[in-house]
Amino acid sequence: MTETTGKHITSTVNSMQSQTSSSVHSMASIRPGAFRNACGMFGTGVTVITTRSDGVDYGMTANAFMSISLAPPLIAVSVANTTNMLVRIRQSGRFAVSILEESCEALALHFAGRPDGSVAEPFFDFDDLPGVKDACTVLAAEVEQEVAAGDHVIFVGRVSHIHVDPEKAPLMFHKGRFGKLLSHES
Repeated sequence: MTETTGKHITSTVNSMQSQTSSSVHSMASIRPGAFRNACGMFGTGVTVITTRSDGVDYGMTANAFMSISLAPPLIAVSVANTTNMLVRIRQSGRFAVSILEESCEALALHFAGRPDGSVAEPFFDFDDLPGVKDACTVLAAEVEQEVAAGDHVIFVGRVSHIHVDPEKAPLMFHKGRFGKLLSHES
């Protein structure tokens, strides 16, 4: 359907309101766990956000990444106020986003705070930033803007370099679980 009418929207809303298996929360009663579960219904790719500060490479797993603008090329990442990565990105003024390939679940867990001894030397040098070797895509960016947003900070970055491997399929994340695309065709 290419056109939506007011009648269609109203009937869809009424239909959604009448569903008995759904859970409805008002803003005053939204619990963090319920909010996390609701947002977890959105399937995303998995990234490792990296930076280099004082000659040391740092990385953290995140799915809070998005492209913002094509001209100029801008991306955004969301980093919790409590993470070391927040301080490191502020120190360096730069970050990279590596979109993980479907076989990188162990790497995603490693940078999510579950260290894995089998993850050795995961980075390559990319525009003087650490990029993940087996990533589908790596984007290097200069911090252009920092936005306080609740218990997170959103870094808007101007992309300076891009590396893409179009033969690779991304690691996916949905409802707290990793997954893969059903088919991957170029």
